Amino acid sequence: MVSGEQTPTQYIQHHLQNWTVGEGFWAVNVDTIFWSVLLGVLFLWSFRRVAKKSSAGVPGKWQCFVEMIVEFVDNSVKESFHGKDKLIAPLALTIFVWIFLMNLMDLIPVDLIPLAVAHGASAIFGVDPHDVFFKIVPTTDPNATLGMALFVFLLMLYYSFKVKGVGGFIGELTLQPFGKWALPINFVLETVTLIAKPFSLALRLFGNMYAGEMVFILIATMYGAGLVLGSFAGLLQVGWAIFHILIITLQAFIFMVLTTVYMDMAHQEHH
Repeated sequence: MVSGEQTPTQYIQHHLQNWTVGEGFWAVNVDTIFWSVLLGVLFLWSFRRVAKKSSAGVPGKWQCFVEMIVEFVDNSVKESFHGKDKLIAPLALTIFVWIFLMNLMDLIPVDLIPLAVAHGASAIFGVDPHDVFFKIVPTTDPNATLGMALFVFLLMLYYSFKVKGVGGFIGELTLQPFGKWALPINFVLETVTLIAKPFSLALRLFGNMYAGEMVFILIATMYGAGLVLGSFAGLLQVGWAIFHILIITLQAFIFMVLTTVYMDMAHQEHH
């Protein structure tokens, strides 16, 4: 909720700012890295634990849940990827679960963890709580989404060169879609299309999650505007949280499916 020492504008700006160390190109968003790594480790630990303790008998609830996710991702990969590569299914599973967990942080009340960190830093280091910034949703940071998308892009290039060879990859950029009589046009169109893939992948995830976070923050500003608006804000928050569950799941699924499709395109040989 909005503090009496902050205007709504200051409150919103404070929640949209990362804990950043360094300046310019070398600036690092510490909170983004912290939550990304923590949630990634949580995913690996929990799934590995299930894999080690899985049995052919009656599975536990968590094992059933993990098996449902694995089966769902496996079916999605089979529908989108038609090559043979043992990396694609684990890659898709990692992307789906990791992004879902990062998106899921958006359902935690916007002030809960940031206020705890701010007051903790104030008590320990004597700093002003308003000078402490701590975002908990990594996918609302374009650096995180672009980093994942660029990794996918590098995999696309790797498999394109591996499967098609240098000549095949260059031919794909210069001979499509209009044939050898339009080499310059083909090259420009295909290059723009290729480069646009990671940016569209990153910005789609970032844009949807940033908008969802902004809605939660705007609702939170209503709590300090009186009993009536505060009560209405509570209903809005619950309603938006329920709807947002669909968004965070859908965005993880879209990122996973598009990654799988891009890997499939990289494995296809055009003659």
